[in-house]
Amino acid sequence: MEINTALVDQLAHLSRLQFEDSEKESIRKDLEKMVSFVEKLKEVDTTGILPLLYMGDSANVLREDRVEGSVTREEALVNSPSTDKVYFTVPKVIKK
Repeated sequence: MEINTALVDQLAHLSRLQFEDSEKESIRKDLEKMVSFVEKLKEVDTTGILPLLYMGDSANVLREDRVEGSVTREEALVNSPSTDKVYFTVPKVIKK
């Protein structure tokens, strides 16, 4: 695939970006490197290779669910700067 200035201009237009001429040349070179890398990957024979789903051998390693106690209402409210003894009170943020 040929990467030329017209293609860089078209990509810039589609992405709503503006580049100086010096930047366009740098972008063109970077795009050429990316395209050549992908073309090298196409040369690799992957017949019989299964797609990689997980990076490691283990999958979905989760802890056991356990029913445990929680803090009481009084313990939760003890360090609150403002409370009405039942709930946390916070400043009103929605105006009517």
